[in-house]
Amino acid sequence: MRTRRLIPLLALAILLAAACASASSPSSSPGTAGPARDASGGFAVGTTDAKAPAPEGVPADQGIPTLVSTTRDLIITANIAMRSNDPWASADAARQIAAGLGGEIVALSQSGTGDQRSASLTMRVPSNRVDDALNQIKKLDGEVLTSNVSAKDVTDQLVDLNARLVAKQVEEQRYVQLFAQAKTVDEMLRVDGALANVRTQIEQLQAQLKSTRDRVDFSTISMSVTPLVPAIGDPTGTWDPSRTFAKALATLGVIARGLADIAIWGLVFLWVPLLGLAFTALAVRFRRNAPAA
Repeated sequence: MRTRRLIPLLALAILLAAACASASSPSSSPGTAGPARDASGGFAVGTTDAKAPAPEGVPADQGIPTLVSTTRDLIITANIAMRSNDPWASADAARQIAAGLGGEIVALSQSGTGDQRSASLTMRVPSNRVDDALNQIKKLDGEVLTSNVSAKDVTDQLVDLNARLVAKQVEEQRYVQLFAQAKTVDEMLRVDGALANVRTQIEQLQAQLKSTRDRVDFSTISMSVTPLVPAIGDPTGTWDPSRTFAKALATLGVIARGLADIAIWGLVFLWVPLLGLAFTALAVRFRRNAPAA
């Protein structure tokens, strides 16, 4: 009898022990993500959280900010100074680069002759191709002296211009309604004057928007090319006897002109010291011939 009474008590004790063991086992908290599962429902081995997205304007593979931003409106300007054997040819090549990228030349100046040629030009290229333009220009025949790029953020300026334009257009519609409701000539004239003023402001804002957007869409690159300075004693890299002879003749001509100038100056001003010597000689002779006191 006692054995039969103990069996239910033992079963109840076993159930209570199992419940306590399950309650004390570790479980994942609601705020902590558990391990990821694979397609079969099991846990994926070596699974980690996804990488955080790269900062805006920074390539994920390099970590270097790019020149052109996809979310900001930038006015990009660049300046390049270089030297080459033929500055005019380099300027023409740069012009072809701009045309090939969908740009245009807004200014071009070529001056000098022979070895003293120089050129300067200003081009406009699409902002999304400005990196390509700079890289191709730097690969031209010659030596790059300086190169700099600057960017001006006009995002807020464009937002402000758009907001002002929308406000003025709403004001224009209100004046149009008032003009239709005018009952006297005086009212019509006053509304018409205010309407003309608002329309002038709208045109000015539209012009500013167009100009700013155009400068954002097309970047400006200024380029100057000067001739390469020849090495002393080796002007062209190869010995040229005719060129050396020509330089010798030019130097001889300079020396001859200098000697001729000295001779002319001597003929013009030689009488001054001669006249002084003559007066000195007369004075000495007069003193010699004077009777002793």
